Amino acid sequence: MSRTAPHCVVVGAGIAGLAAAYQIRQRRADVRVTVLEAAPTIGGKLAQAEVGGTVVDTGAESVLNRRPEAVDLIRAVGLADSVCHPAATTASVWSRGRLRPLPPTVLGVPTDLRALARSGVVSAPGVGRAALDRVLPARPTGDDVPVGRLVRRRLGGEVSERLLEPLLGGVYAGHADRLSLLAAAPQIAALAVRGGSLIAAAAASTAPARSPSVPLFAGVVGGVGRLPSAVADAAGAEVRTSATVRALERSGSGWQVTVGRADRPELLAADAVVVATPAAPTARLLASVMPGAAAELAGVESASVALVTLAVPASGFPSPLPGSGCLVPPVDGRAVKAATWSSSKWAWVRDRVGADVVLLRVSFGRHGESALLQREDSELVRLAVDELGDAVGMRGPALDSLVTRWGGALPQYTVGHLDRVRRIRGAVAEVPGLDVCGATYDGVGVAACVADGQRAADRIVAGFTGERQ
Repeated sequence: MSRTAPHCVVVGAGIAGLAAAYQIRQRRADVRVTVLEAAPTIGGKLAQAEVGGTVVDTGAESVLNRRPEAVDLIRAVGLADSVCHPAATTASVWSRGRLRPLPPTVLGVPTDLRALARSGVVSAPGVGRAALDRVLPARPTGDDVPVGRLVRRRLGGEVSERLLEPLLGGVYAGHADRLSLLAAAPQIAALAVRGGSLIAAAAASTAPARSPSVPLFAGVVGGVGRLPSAVADAAGAEVRTSATVRALERSGSGWQVTVGRADRPELLAADAVVVATPAAPTARLLASVMPGAAAELAGVESASVALVTLAVPASGFPSPLPGSGCLVPPVDGRAVKAATWSSSKWAWVRDRVGADVVLLRVSFGRHGESALLQREDSELVRLAVDELGDAVGMRGPALDSLVTRWGGALPQYTVGHLDRVRRIRGAVAEVPGLDVCGATYDGVGVAACVADGQRAADRIVAGFTGERQ
């Protein structure tokens, strides 16, 4: 390695890559960091656009507040005064023909049978079937299975279809019968290994309730989409957009990174590389370096989603919208997966659009539903308006609308995902000056991606330190 200041290339300017760049520079200000992003803008799934005269998030709109990484980063890069929390936190399930209050659950496992019955989300026979879990023999296990299979066996089909499925669909855009218990639903795995009733275990896990002064989620006034540029600015790294990385090769003790057009490639020398791209492009970049890990990455499937943002006259609603939004079980045959009443959920949105306008976000798409997402933008807008009409009585045309498509946005944590990630991480650990990070590995939320970027950065910096000792 050169005796001059080390150079690290970060491939991908989503929040994981930007967090890695920032962390490297925080740990070692002498390290030169270059961030290369194929898209014309940074931020990945943290994006913004104007709808109804107001700039709003068109990707992730909140971060977990009860784990520190994302909120700490927001504060560290100069947005501390903009941290906010949802003004409305209750949600509904559009189940069996009407909006019903989401009962308290641990990722779909009810904590209270009476509250479940009162909600009406599942039928009386469905509640009765869930109660039978009290007398089924316990089968604590550390084995990975589809989370839907476990919940259906323990609590019945209705709880799986009308609580678990829409909640997992909101997080992963996946299906409960394919998603991993251990990777996608560790909360439920923790309940299962306790033995006995899942419902009793869920109730016990929430009994020592957290302080209500610690909200579950946080946002940023003006949108979470403000975060990427703030992180990039604070990192002091060179950030290049429209810079496609085409190849990654070992060069002595470092790396050669090929950037740009195939007929006019640019070669960059780097002492270390962090690959913070989705599974498929990461697999292509690592194919010649570590074919085994590349094959593992190529096996990670992804789901595409579309988000329709609507600005609608408040007069188009017969009554105020309840809570912050609703989830939609796929068993009811609706195209809409979920909806958020943004101007109810976020005070800053309501203040900016005014009392006469309601801003809504409607999401479509689960793994394997390519036909739905192939519809024209105008068709998706019409579908969103029609189904919201059925759900909340919305009438009349929207004042403005925007369709945002996220192709391959959500990796699918299928059965065996944790073992797959261990194999990938093990292979990467054998190669000096290389790491990978992002939503593919340890969590799809903003906080998880920030944490993974920081982990990768710490490992890269430790490698630089080891070289100099």
